[in-house]
Amino acid sequence: MPRRPVLVAVSGPPATGKTTLAHRLARELGCPAIVRDEIKQGMVMNTPDHQPDGDDLLNIPAMHAFFDTLGVLLQANVTLVAEAAYQDRLWRPGLEPLLRVADLRIIRCTTPTSAIVERVKDRAESDRHRAAHADGRLLSDISTGIYSPDRFAEISLDAPTLLVDTSEGYRPDTAEIAAFVRAR
Repeated sequence: MPRRPVLVAVSGPPATGKTTLAHRLARELGCPAIVRDEIKQGMVMNTPDHQPDGDDLLNIPAMHAFFDTLGVLLQANVTLVAEAAYQDRLWRPGLEPLLRVADLRIIRCTTPTSAIVERVKDRAESDRHRAAHADGRLLSDISTGIYSPDRFAEISLDAPTLLVDTSEGYRPDTAEIAAFVRAR
């Protein structure tokens, strides 16, 4: 009898290194990484007049495509790593139905706000695909105090959770994170 797949939810505020960690962890585990921003970037490719802002019309379809994709893969008994900067109010309703078919592990990425600001600036300048996202607005919201990574609402589901400091590399390291995921 096969075991239930594991759904690894990599969460945390924007620019805490979630996407990079999700891809590294998926390679370490030998499973797919499903990244919400990559899904949205694919949608932006087909929406030439897209304008990322607070009322971004692609956010809801990207969220539905993200959770639908997770559901299809988990129903097929595929262990996977899922990454998004969703706060609890979006993660929890999307994850709860998936817990009928998968075991959940939560990875919470954290890094100081100063590092987040530098990372957002760097990726906005160096990654042409970041046009799908409102990085300029995020920087403005942080500088004016409208948004603070310290107020990020983490996933509140009762599941094994590992805090990962992404300030410089990963603490714990990728092998230790993979061991946490594999533990039953």
